[in-house]
Formats: sequence, C-alpha cells, structure tokens
Amino acid sequence: MVGELITIPSYRAMGLKWEGSYAEVPKLRELIIQMSNRVNELSYVKNPGTQLGLSYHLRSDGFIHYSGFEVDEKQELLPRMVEITVPEMSYLKVAHPKGKDLGVTYTEIYQWFKECDYKPLKEKGIEYYDDLPIKHERYPVDRNLEDPHFEILIPIELKS
Repeated sequence: MVGELITIPSYRAMGLKWEGSYAEVPKLRELIIQMSNRVNELSYVKNPGTQLGLSYHLRSDGFIHYSGFEVDEKQELLPRMVEITVPEMSYLKVAHPKGKDLGVTYTEIYQWFKECDYKPLKEKGIEYYDDLPIKHERYPVDRNLEDPHFEILIPIELKS
C-alpha cells in the first residue's frame, strides 16, 4: 500500500485564500511563504510547526487553495485572512519524502486508487475538474521549498 488510511476529526483552519489558473501557480508560492511568515499573528494556533495546504479543484483551468494553520475556536478572524472548517473525513495519507519527484508520488496515489476499494471523495452537488478533486497537504514550516517533504491527504470514500 502506498500510504495508510486514517480519519481526522473536524477542525478549523485560518489563513490565506488563493484562486487561480495553473499558469498562475507561481504566484501561489508567494502566498504560501506569506502565510508561513504570518503564523505568529495567530494567538490560538494548534500546531505552529505544520502549515496546511488545502486544494479544491473547482475550476476547469485551475483550483482554489487555502494556505493556513489549524486554530482553536477562540481564534478571532484576522484581517485579510479567511477561515475554513474541514469536516471529519477519512483519508489516504501518503508521505512525500525529500528528494522524490512529486509526480512519481502522485502517480503512485492514482495507481493505488485503481487497485483498491476506495475512490477519491467528491462532495455531492459539486463539480470537480481533477481525478483527485480534494488534496490536503501538511508541510513542516522549516521545509526546504526547493525539495520539500510533506504529507498528502486525499479524502476517500468506498467505491459503490
């Protein structure tokens, strides 16, 4: 198996929202760096060592991405930030190691879905534009941006 199956309880995250085309992805990196520099503004951050990247493929030419941190309910919404509540979900959790091509890791994930009893979760009534429509990633804040290591979490459901 490429990873492990886990369930994560519902949580609240706060951070910056980016929406753009695949051609605009270089701008996303700037937003991710900006958010990692703003973590100290969050008074009730639960794990300041782990930055979240929550991607939703709701556009045919790109996606929506939230870069942020998990926060406690006491955290007030800060200027120019957004909050998102992630419901409890089951995930395929895969570790992407430093030094490995990210494309290879995702190819292994696609292959795993072809061979198992699960499929990527697609919320009812929402149109997605990617075979892995929701991707949640957890990055150590001290990662090497040129060769990062991180966890990939793909929400899953049983195939019908």
